[in-house]
Amino acid sequence: MDHDDDEGVGFIRESHYLKSPTIEQQQAMALLQIPRRDNVREGSISSNVSDLDVPIYSSENLTTRPKREVPGGFNGKLAFAIAASALGSSFQHGYNTGVVNNPEEIIKNWIFNTQTNRTGIQPEQETVTLIFSIMVSIFCVGGMIGGAITGLIADRFGRKGGLLLNNIFVIIATVCLGAAKSASSYELLILGRFIIGINSGLNAGLAPMYLAEISPINLRGAVGTVYQLVITISILISQILGLGSILGTEKLWPTLLAITIVPAIFQIVTLPFCPESPKYLLSSRGKELEAQKALSWLRGTLSVHEEMDMIKAESEAMKLVPKVTMRELLTNSALRIPLIISLTVMCAQQLSGINAVMFFSKSIFEMSGLSGDQSSYATLAMGGINVLMTIVSLFLVEKAGRKTLLLIGFGGMAIDTALLTICMIFATGNLAVSVICVILVLVYVIMFATGPGSIPWFLVSELFNQAARPTAASLAVFVNWTANFLVGLAFLPLKDAMGSYVFLIFVVLQVLFLIFIYKKVPETKNKTLEEISAMFRQQSYQ
Repeated sequence: MDHDDDEGVGFIRESHYLKSPTIEQQQAMALLQIPRRDNVREGSISSNVSDLDVPIYSSENLTTRPKREVPGGFNGKLAFAIAASALGSSFQHGYNTGVVNNPEEIIKNWIFNTQTNRTGIQPEQETVTLIFSIMVSIFCVGGMIGGAITGLIADRFGRKGGLLLNNIFVIIATVCLGAAKSASSYELLILGRFIIGINSGLNAGLAPMYLAEISPINLRGAVGTVYQLVITISILISQILGLGSILGTEKLWPTLLAITIVPAIFQIVTLPFCPESPKYLLSSRGKELEAQKALSWLRGTLSVHEEMDMIKAESEAMKLVPKVTMRELLTNSALRIPLIISLTVMCAQQLSGINAVMFFSKSIFEMSGLSGDQSSYATLAMGGINVLMTIVSLFLVEKAGRKTLLLIGFGGMAIDTALLTICMIFATGNLAVSVICVILVLVYVIMFATGPGSIPWFLVSELFNQAARPTAASLAVFVNWTANFLVGLAFLPLKDAMGSYVFLIFVVLQVLFLIFIYKKVPETKNKTLEEISAMFRQQSYQ
């Protein structure tokens, strides 16, 4: 197929559309937002052979045409598919983020004893801290690798198929994590964390993609939020199980780490009963009948013709252009704009400081003057509020909209973090100020869970069509995990160097991200792929 080299993917040579198109091709060109040429009249496609006038949708009239109602909504089978895909995937992400928090000192003591038994020399405390920090941060390195290969796995094995195969990493990681203590090998612990990180990085790309593609338009945001909801629930579970009175003991901490196998077993048992993404079946495999069966299963009705027409239109659009590559994402302005937005929002989520709070919440509460037990229970309260507010955002995201919740979240975090910095300076020895610090941390979590926690995960699936979605998701997830890794690696040294003032860094970043969201991020609530494409086409011409 010929393409205009200077305009990139989505710009079809004039000769390709100067013939009378079918209805599906018209819809496909509307999806792609093919620009009008000088010899093509607005609102029509003109042939050199005849004066056929066939209406198409230009970027100006696209958003004003009537929307089609898509039948089917939330039902038991859709709920089953959401649970099977999300519980077995995002649980790994959240659980392994928070599981090392409470047993930190116990694991450090084990590392100290292991190194002493090996060499006969007691290691420096800095060496033990370095090994523990590597164990924590290697999880994010694995996540970066998993995110980078998301597009490859999604295209080759499908969304559902990729999620199922990804559980192989969980099995291997569980063996490493569970056997580390008995083998007296902290290297096994590091390896296990790295492998489960790869699993979590893949899940972070595959699960939101699957959820976005199986959900109706009017529920897309709410269903997409489920991924973050399960993350928050699994973080809370890891914090509860990590208490010294449960599994956070010298004898049971390997069991605490190995519990990550449970959601994998759940997914292996349940997900095979669910269909593959209908969009993937039609667009990537050309299996129209299977796609219609999958859509009927998900909607709980046979009346899915309208939605199938929309999926076919997107599939026709993909046939007119080649697979979107990384180079085309970067060079085509109609794709580069949503890519910049996706990457920035992913960075914003991590550089807001949330993982500094999650990884080191106990240390933060101790900095504010709480005792060890008090800080553990304050961390549990933080996890509980995180779950509660994510549930609230599940309903708010389809009412208030994505952009509104992002602005409220980042604006609230900026103010809250500035106040937290001031209070922590005066918290030592002052019980009242220490209590205020705890309250401010909880408010911070509320602001994060309102929008910044969940929206970035599914926003990338809303901003790109089927052709560009896997590649864009790979890059976005990779950037997210890279930012996650940098925060986890740099926070403790910065905290030691700057003390309570370390949070001022996050204040500055939150304000910058707030400005970017206000100026650049579009509202995608209840908008079809065609309408979102039209917005970016218009922006690329401005």
